[in-house]
Amino acid sequence: MRTITQLTPMKVRDFFKKLFAPFVVINLTAMALVVVAMVVGLQFALDAYTKHGESIAIPDFNGMNIDKARKMMEEQGITIMVTDSGRNKHMPANVILLQTPEAGAHIKSGRTIYVTVNSLSSPLVAIPDIIDNSSAREAEARLRSMGFVMLSPQYVEGEQDWVYGVTCRGRRLTTGERVSTDLPLSLVVGSGTYGNEGEIDTVDINYSNAEGDIDEFEEVNGPSE
Repeated sequence: MRTITQLTPMKVRDFFKKLFAPFVVINLTAMALVVVAMVVGLQFALDAYTKHGESIAIPDFNGMNIDKARKMMEEQGITIMVTDSGRNKHMPANVILLQTPEAGAHIKSGRTIYVTVNSLSSPLVAIPDIIDNSSAREAEARLRSMGFVMLSPQYVEGEQDWVYGVTCRGRRLTTGERVSTDLPLSLVVGSGTYGNEGEIDTVDINYSNAEGDIDEFEEVNGPSE
């Protein structure tokens, strides 16, 4: 049968004496100092990486030349990257149209601002499926929303207000063809009239018999007086 050995006061004293021996205390102290140093170093590293406490208010770049904006922000440690281009006919080329984050937002050094710049030329847009598939009003509204300038329609014989084609500088376009939005378009629309409208069909009456002979008749005289 197992017996439980009780610690005598002498054994307890020896245990604590070994526990707090100089060698053990030095090792434990060194380990604690290492842990503290690692925590403090990690905190400094995180602060340096995230630029703790440092932020820059983003200016409004709308209408500013991209090169000027880049030079301005490089001095602050911020990069400007062009991600897209647009077209505004009333503004010069290579100026900023949109920016992300927006003006007034605060970002830290080392971050990136994404911008859209004004293109040198207008974009090429594909002609939608409106030819022989849309009314004139719907087609014109759709093309205008895509950025096209519309001229007066050209009328041809056909169903009234139905789109039979799209022209650009006198040339017929096809569905899916890409055209610059700087070039004006014109719809080819039905006038509601047809080429044979107002004509009367006539039928020639043949007075000949089946054999092509003229029918004979007999003159009948009245009663003699």
